[in-house]
Amino acid sequence: MLQPEKLAQANQILQELDVDAWLIFARETEETPERAWELLAPGMVVWQSAMLLTKKGDRIAIVGKGDDDEYRRRGWYTQVYSYVQGIGEILRETLTRLDPQQLALNYSESNPNADGLTHGMYLTLQKILQETPYVERFISADPILSRLRGRKTPEELKRIRAAIERTLILFDETTARMKIGFSEKQIAQHLHERCEEWQVGTAWPRDQCPAVNTGPHSSAGHAGPSDLQVEPGHLVHVDFGIKQNGYCSDLQRMWYVLKPGETEPPAHLVHAFNAVAKTIQEAAKILRPGIVGWEVDSLAREVITSEGYPEYQHGLGHQVGRAVHDGGTGLLPRWERYGETPYGVVEENQVYTIELGVQTDAGYLGLEEDVLVTKNGVEWLAPPQKELWLVK
Repeated sequence: MLQPEKLAQANQILQELDVDAWLIFARETEETPERAWELLAPGMVVWQSAMLLTKKGDRIAIVGKGDDDEYRRRGWYTQVYSYVQGIGEILRETLTRLDPQQLALNYSESNPNADGLTHGMYLTLQKILQETPYVERFISADPILSRLRGRKTPEELKRIRAAIERTLILFDETTARMKIGFSEKQIAQHLHERCEEWQVGTAWPRDQCPAVNTGPHSSAGHAGPSDLQVEPGHLVHVDFGIKQNGYCSDLQRMWYVLKPGETEPPAHLVHAFNAVAKTIQEAAKILRPGIVGWEVDSLAREVITSEGYPEYQHGLGHQVGRAVHDGGTGLLPRWERYGETPYGVVEENQVYTIELGVQTDAGYLGLEEDVLVTKNGVEWLAPPQKELWLVK
């Protein structure tokens, strides 16, 4: 089971960071998801609920009456407490007994997946603890959650690999089906139909997943497929991933539609493809535990510009896992919009995308690969695309 692995990992991370306790405080998680709660709990909660993990190994759940049976039955927690009228008294008693000198909470300016404590719940917590010393001991749980979500367990990696395998099958099907006259929407429709047959989700909202671009007039980026049709001389770009058993894939692939009399793409498009693929390969060569995220992005910018193309207007890569953008350290430039995430240190067992593209007269040419950080480098989780796939 996934949650026991992650609970044990969380206790270890608290020991590593020398943080006494981590409090996850949530309510109505079906309506207001708390990503840390989803990762560590057996299911949703309705009433105000607390999960307290400590560096000494405590795993304490405090939930409303009616929510508690599932938490007891699982056997994942050292203590499970329930309440009827209000959580305040038992939460104060538990904290007094533990007496943590630091109390980590889920707020972060840079990492959305470590920012699950709503402002209303923060104010509620302040009121509950207003006559205790613990209000003065709040710290951000961002360093905890970044490590917890980033360090993929064997079960998590198994699920990510399975999602990628199915995504590759769908790309193969797309290659076999693609023909002149197909619209971007038709390409997306087939992928949606196959997801429904497999009963899996798309990795991000389906109105924009997949992103499909054919030709020079298509809008690349976070936009849904249009009615534009595949024509001879077009590049066709698909950015797609699925979500299966709670874990995501995220890949980009490229096709070229041959014109009458052509047997291969024009030289300038081959050059563009090779420049993008080379940049990904060079970035992967330096991606290993200990490197800082922005350093990988910086090298990639040097490579693509040395090939005669402008810098890409986004980060080189993000982590993938329970979310397609899994938070934490990113392979990102030191821009204001990315906050502190470019300064994080890459760790073993993190999964990253490496992605970029260039604009050409035939359309957008972008590639994206998924890699696992290993002790000495990376493992490609899917075979990298090495040439433009041809549509005849």
